[in-house]
Amino acid sequence: MTQRGPLVTADRNRTLALASALVRGAVAAGLGLGALAVLVTVVWISSPHPDSGPGGAWRVAAGVWLLAHGAGLVRPDTLSGVPAPVGVVPLLLVVGPVWLTHRAARDAAEPEEGRSGLSRAGAFGAVTAGYLLVVAGAAAYARGGALRADPDTLVFPVVLVVAGAAAAGVWTAAGRPLGPLPSWSPLALQEAAARTLFRDRAEAACRSAAVGLAVLLGGGALLVAVALGRNAAAAQDAFLGLAGDWSGRFAVLLLAAALVPNAALWGAAYGLGPGFAVGTGATATPLGFDGTPAAPRFPLLAAVPEPGPGGWPNWVAAAVPVVAALAVAWFTVRRAAPVDVPRAQAWGPRETARVTLLAALGCGAGTALLTALAGGPLGTGELSAFGPVWWLTGPAALAWTAVIGVPVALLLRLWRLRTPGWAWRRDVPEAPVAPAAGDEAAHRRDPHGVEGEDATGFEGAAAGEEAGGVGRSRRWWTPWRGRGRAKGGSAEAGAGGPAHPAASSVPAPGRPPEAGSGGPSGTAARQGGAGFEPYDFLPTDPWHEEDAREARWASLKRGSGGLMADFPAAPAPDGPAARRAGRSADRPADGPAHRSAAPTDRPAGEADDGGAGTTP
Repeated sequence: MTQRGPLVTADRNRTLALASALVRGAVAAGLGLGALAVLVTVVWISSPHPDSGPGGAWRVAAGVWLLAHGAGLVRPDTLSGVPAPVGVVPLLLVVGPVWLTHRAARDAAEPEEGRSGLSRAGAFGAVTAGYLLVVAGAAAYARGGALRADPDTLVFPVVLVVAGAAAAGVWTAAGRPLGPLPSWSPLALQEAAARTLFRDRAEAACRSAAVGLAVLLGGGALLVAVALGRNAAAAQDAFLGLAGDWSGRFAVLLLAAALVPNAALWGAAYGLGPGFAVGTGATATPLGFDGTPAAPRFPLLAAVPEPGPGGWPNWVAAAVPVVAALAVAWFTVRRAAPVDVPRAQAWGPRETARVTLLAALGCGAGTALLTALAGGPLGTGELSAFGPVWWLTGPAALAWTAVIGVPVALLLRLWRLRTPGWAWRRDVPEAPVAPAAGDEAAHRRDPHGVEGEDATGFEGAAAGEEAGGVGRSRRWWTPWRGRGRAKGGSAEAGAGGPAHPAASSVPAPGRPPEAGSGGPSGTAARQGGAGFEPYDFLPTDPWHEEDAREARWASLKRGSGGLMADFPAAPAPDGPAARRAGRSADRPADGPAHRSAAPTDRPAGEADDGGAGTTP
């Protein structure tokens, strides 16, 4: 017996994976074609007077399925005998084939359990090849039907649509990375794509472009709905006049539903300014409808405005691109200046404008691509031009979103990065208090006790904090809070006024030592108060000086009601042994008798020196 080597096993597994991916692509195409064939068959069965047998219905289904991929159809049986092209693609039908191809490529590129998956190129090629085999068979089968596929359009755009959907599926299976680029791409692009900053900006631009395109489509659909509501009677007459039985009306309803995205794009093109063509000699724009329309009778075409100059209801359509530009600017600024990051990490104005321009370019490119599919010929002669012109609609979308979006994005960036000193940002608290350099406590003691403190002491600092609101974050709806009181408190302290009567003489717990040494308030420090230098170290020497310690001792003594002793005198120069001896000699005996015999001529509220061992 022979044993297969690992190389033979790997080659066999790769062949099986390629065959599986090829089958996946063919199955995806078969599912889309089969679903459409079932729908057409149901309509054919329910029709009371069918024009042909089931073979003719299936050939029509194959032609419509190819039309959903962007292929052009030809209708040979016409009254004039000249074949008429059909190039308007129902965009709702495009969703099914694209989604099926995307899913097949994604599943083929993902690794299975216990078996390594295909490479990206292998999965892409196998799925695309399997799908295009079914496309070629459907085109050959529909050749003898009422709707034949144009051979020139099978390469472009059918192959492009299938390849793009398969590439998107492989990209999704890989985690949607923005790099690395292929080796044949320019080196500058490869280096740019390798940077994280470039990927973040590209992702933000793509998201903003997608949002702008979605707003354009939504606004166009709203315009069409309003127009149909105003002309509901004409739409109803067209719907009832196309078919007299319920099966025919059901077919007309399905076709109208498949053309709803096309109508939304027509409305977006109308709001952008270029409008759309209703035949070779008629164009509808917000400024007016010129020419004689050659539109067939169809319910959705009842939304076309009446011939003549436009009025203010037509001009309101210009709000659609304005809203789209505002959406592009807003979603760009959300990434440029988030509310939860500091100002230093936000994008600069130039970078914000650049990303907004890229988003506008993407929005214009997407609009041009979709409008190229939404319009096309419906016949020969006057119907050879029908729908919006993509090379006018795309640049119009780019101009609207760039001209309005870039200034609005810059203004929104300034608004979101408001100065905290004016209480413009709700999430940014006030800057910490920075004390002035060289400020010292001015406490003096007379022979009988401790006198009051000036405005630079602890009471003045506490009063200034209570009056100025230092450390309290102001909100955008109360930008005036704390400014007047802070100014008043600063002026009073600077003039040497009395301390606030309700302020406590004991320093607040948890406050830094420098906060009570007479430093300016947070508002004064930010406005360039005396002694304030940004990025300077806080001084710590005044806290340990003799005058400051004496002032703190006096404050504690007054707060204790006179139970504390006086501030210890300066030590004698004869050393620590002599000081300990002097303290032992001066200390009274510890006992009840001696305490009862203690002299009574001491001032009231004054305790022994040994009664308090607390150091400031």
